[in-house]
Amino acid sequence: MGVRFLRQSGLGRPALTRCALAALPLAAGLALRLWMLKIVFEVAGDGLLYGALAKNLLRHGRYAFTGTGGALIPTLIRLPGYPLFLALCFRLFGMENYYAACCVQIALDLAGCLLLADFARRIAPPPIQGKAALAALWLAALCPFTASYAALPLTETPTLFTLALGLWAMARFRDDPGWTYALCFTFAVCGCALLRPDGALAAVAFAPALVMALPPEKIAHAKLLRMACACALLALAPFAAWTVRNWKTFHVFEPLVPRLANDPGEAAHPGWEKWVKTWCLDYISTYQIYWNVPGSAFAVGDLPRRAFDSPAQQAEVAALANEYEDNGEDLSPGLDARFAALAGQRISAHPLRYHLWLPLGRLADMALRPRVDNLPIDLDWWIYAHHHAETEFSWAYAALSALYLALGIAGLCLRPRFAWALAAYILLRAAVLAFTVAAPETRYTLEWFPMLFALGGVAVAAAAGMLMPRNSMS
Repeated sequence: MGVRFLRQSGLGRPALTRCALAALPLAAGLALRLWMLKIVFEVAGDGLLYGALAKNLLRHGRYAFTGTGGALIPTLIRLPGYPLFLALCFRLFGMENYYAACCVQIALDLAGCLLLADFARRIAPPPIQGKAALAALWLAALCPFTASYAALPLTETPTLFTLALGLWAMARFRDDPGWTYALCFTFAVCGCALLRPDGALAAVAFAPALVMALPPEKIAHAKLLRMACACALLALAPFAAWTVRNWKTFHVFEPLVPRLANDPGEAAHPGWEKWVKTWCLDYISTYQIYWNVPGSAFAVGDLPRRAFDSPAQQAEVAALANEYEDNGEDLSPGLDARFAALAGQRISAHPLRYHLWLPLGRLADMALRPRVDNLPIDLDWWIYAHHHAETEFSWAYAALSALYLALGIAGLCLRPRFAWALAAYILLRAAVLAFTVAAPETRYTLEWFPMLFALGGVAVAAAAGMLMPRNSMS
């Protein structure tokens, strides 16, 4: 695939020039990711959880955390895809070698850039295919948002790679409907869902596009049906095994992970979650409040004004916060029920705010907020008087993110091949994020970017074609 891309990315240029055209963005992308590895590499939070699962898989053959006294505690709060990836890296490069795992992620990320470049070439109109591939490669290789996550032991980079592989296999299957590309697509969408539960959206959006409007002369319907059944069984097999394991271990039916990421028997706090959804709108609230409860104190003064509809509500929240601290910073069932009752009052008083405006606001925050969460930037980056440079950098990041979105929308408007499937994935993910996420994080919209790279490449190529003389395109 890489050789074919190199051959077709230039328009009548010598072979050496064509190779250089692809090598330049890849080299620049590698330099960017190595720099990100130097400044943002960190093992914390979810990375440690995944690493703990990976270590116990290797040492004990158990999907479990290590408890007091070395006891193994089975869990189902994380899907097994990324722990298996880390376990393979630990086996190859040494136990707890997260740095090596991130180096592997950098290689995967750059491979994904090439896959997306070839995908862009295949969906673009013939006159601009080469330019679309090259533009998509530059957009993907130099994107700092995806590059920064390659330097962290988290699920984002492998997920982006599986999305790129799925898109590429989808386009290749349409051109050459054989078992090779069908199995590549199956591996991609299955891997995507094993990494993150919302990864199943890739199959929902892309599988219909894989077969719809496929010319009958390219493949017999009987063969297509056999391939579809075989691939569906292969894709479902890991989740069947995971479901059986969860039933045997916990006696619950769980084919993915619980919505609140809690093990059976572990305390959940639906009342607190519901109350947070009545006011939480931006990442600073996620960081200062949502992540700290239970287990740490939360200051009522850190809550935004929209968390209260009246002075009486503010006083009630203050009383709940005091009781929470007196209770050892633990959300008891009684406290959780009172948060649920307070949430019910707020929802009854303002149903549109809860069911529509706040979900759309959280989605806008995840899509448009400067993607500086894993950079050493203050949470209140917008207060220019506090830090001139950080504010200017953050606004530049926001503008760059908006540019990628604009290019993606422009590419959709040109209606390339599979445009409806790409739009379907973006819209499905937007809906899931808007109406299920209580506390926004910009990384949740990172999975849009493979589509934005490919569509943006088409848009840039089309714009360049309109600006260039007609004879230069021949």
